[in-house]
Amino acid sequence: MKTLKARLSKKIEPCYIIQGEDILLYDKALELIKKASNLEMEDFNFIVFDEDNFDVDAVVNSCETLPMGSDRKVVLLKNIAKLNENIKKKLRDYLKSPVLSTCLVIFDFYNKFDFLIAEKVSTKRMDDHSLTEIIRAELKSKGKTITDGACQDLIESCCNYYSLIKNELDKLSACDEIKIDEKTVKNLVCKEDEFTVYELTDALSKRDADRAVTLLNLMEKDTKTFTLVLNHFRRLFFVVVSGLSDKELSAMLSVKEFAIVKARELSKNFTKIQLKNIYEMLNDVDFYIKNGQMQIENALYYLIFGILYC
Repeated sequence: MKTLKARLSKKIEPCYIIQGEDILLYDKALELIKKASNLEMEDFNFIVFDEDNFDVDAVVNSCETLPMGSDRKVVLLKNIAKLNENIKKKLRDYLKSPVLSTCLVIFDFYNKFDFLIAEKVSTKRMDDHSLTEIIRAELKSKGKTITDGACQDLIESCCNYYSLIKNELDKLSACDEIKIDEKTVKNLVCKEDEFTVYELTDALSKRDADRAVTLLNLMEKDTKTFTLVLNHFRRLFFVVVSGLSDKELSAMLSVKEFAIVKARELSKNFTKIQLKNIYEMLNDVDFYIKNGQMQIENALYYLIFGILYC
């Protein structure tokens, strides 16, 4: 992802496959591609296919159709989880002789499109060391430094998501302090609890008790955190039992579509029975809290260990 802008300035490839965990960067990559393509008249030249309207023949036809009133067109595939050999063959055949005025972009969160020969864009989260180097370099360019502890707090607060860290760095760069310490990070950086809950769910699904407890310790033990955990596991349960598409579920639960995509991926680490039992436990704990029978902090730890050993 870090080199995408430079690559686009040299050449726009006929196909980009975007893969990785930092799903906020998917849209950023798409924005860069559209900007580099100098896309005009998007109603005609930006075509989106998802799980609801995906048809390989329609995709190929869109790719082979020339743009209207623009030098290029962009065709986006996203959230496609099921591919058969016929679909794979038709996409391979198209890319053997692609239309150069079309840029096919694939949001491949499920890693299903590795069979294609295309330009890869990685949005995987980086390790602490790599992020530390980036943070220090970006702050140095603004005349700032940061302590080791503050840097680690920033990384943990953003769960290693560079897209979130970048936003916080803009905020930290504007502060009065030349040397940013832990107190400054605590006062200015917003902990992304929604993303911490994603990480918490992942740790619980892998039965990683140490990581789960560490993540919970990063979060505030309040009603907001409990509600996030409650809603997140309910989301996983609905994903498994509803049979609805990502778009339908995102509308029903009033969340962004990427939240459903992430929930669907995480739900694979639980059985339906486990999610049913977790759902019932969440409802019981919610009842206990509302009736004053359990404190929120105790409830959160009760839930975490209940899920770990369900």
